[in-house]
Amino acid sequence: MKTLRETAVGETVTVERVNGGGAVKRRIMDMGVTRGVEVYVRKVAPLGDPIEVNVRGYELSLRKADAEMIEVK
Repeated sequence: MKTLRETAVGETVTVERVNGGGAVKRRIMDMGVTRGVEVYVRKVAPLGDPIEVNVRGYELSLRKADAEMIEVK
């Protein structure tokens, strides 16, 4: 399955699953990244970290490590 980190700039994807556990998973879900929500990848920093996305009507910056835990389709 593809992760949010592998998603191209300008692509809209749907979250299938948030991997990981504990506080990290909870923090990602608290930011609105939950199963079934659409995420638009707005831009990626020159070195690939962070990734800026639009989710639930607001802009969010995610680290590569966090984006790698989010499975999308």
